[in-house]
Amino acid sequence: MATKTKFELKPGVATREAFGRALVELGRENKDIVVCDADLSKSTMTVYFQKEFPERFFSFGIAEANMIAQAAGMAYAGKIPFAASFSAFAINKGFEQLRVCAAYPNVNVKVVGTHSGISIGEDGPSQMSVEETGLACSLPGFVVLSPADEASTKALVRAAAAHVGPVFIRTGRPKTPIIYNGDQKFEIGKAVVLVEGSDLTIIANGLLVAEAIRAAETLEAEGVSARVVDMHTVKPLDRDTIRRAAVETGAIVAAEEHLVDGGMGVRVAQVVAETQPCPMEFVGIRDTYAESATPEQLLDKYGLLARDIAAAARKVLARKRR
Repeated sequence: MATKTKFELKPGVATREAFGRALVELGRENKDIVVCDADLSKSTMTVYFQKEFPERFFSFGIAEANMIAQAAGMAYAGKIPFAASFSAFAINKGFEQLRVCAAYPNVNVKVVGTHSGISIGEDGPSQMSVEETGLACSLPGFVVLSPADEASTKALVRAAAAHVGPVFIRTGRPKTPIIYNGDQKFEIGKAVVLVEGSDLTIIANGLLVAEAIRAAETLEAEGVSARVVDMHTVKPLDRDTIRRAAVETGAIVAAEEHLVDGGMGVRVAQVVAETQPCPMEFVGIRDTYAESATPEQLLDKYGLLARDIAAAARKVLARKRR
């Protein structure tokens, strides 16, 4: 018997916007919070922090590698630096510095990538980041977060500030549906079960959490009970929630706006293989870059909508029943 989802999914703000607002709140509470940007503050939304705390805001121009290294130095000096840029620039251009200056010495630096995934739309593939989750997870000691909406972003930015050690937070450009009402408690490494279900589990993060909820509604109308899990922490994974999903539902769909290779889904699959093997399907970008188009056109073309998650669910259920 399917379980009613009970989500309205009203329009909300972009997760990059929520990040910018959360930074200001943190800045008012803690004078050690500093912000670094690479000439994109109006897009990353660190401009809010810049306006209120100009003495704690540092712009490095189009020099992301230098920004990461300097942020690590500020962490050594006892500050809590948030270094922000488009994900494609912060991770790809700054990877050596992330490795040598942040991960290896395990310093308390927070890196925030905005404009993640292909949903940035018309800006095109040079600015789309589809591999940054895998790259960030490959850095020993890094926590990797991918919030789904405004409330979860604000909560996880706070959690990142409180965590001692390097963190990467993945945020996006488009407005996202409201999933949480602000009462939900968020903990690094602890997933949120949004919808209970018994036939299969959909594990998603970021922009695809709302699509997973919509897919569960579609499946509910077909008499299928789909559990929906927001895996907002990609590293460290909530192994217990994954194991219970495998044991209790016997089938899993992983959905993310990222390359399937190296993304959240393959990390979930590793846990499944180690704890309770079961059929899995993967919704994500398949070994390609996208092109310039509207966000809606891109999500449609590359199969990142509720209908695609529902199709993967039907496929994994068929395998489960063999």
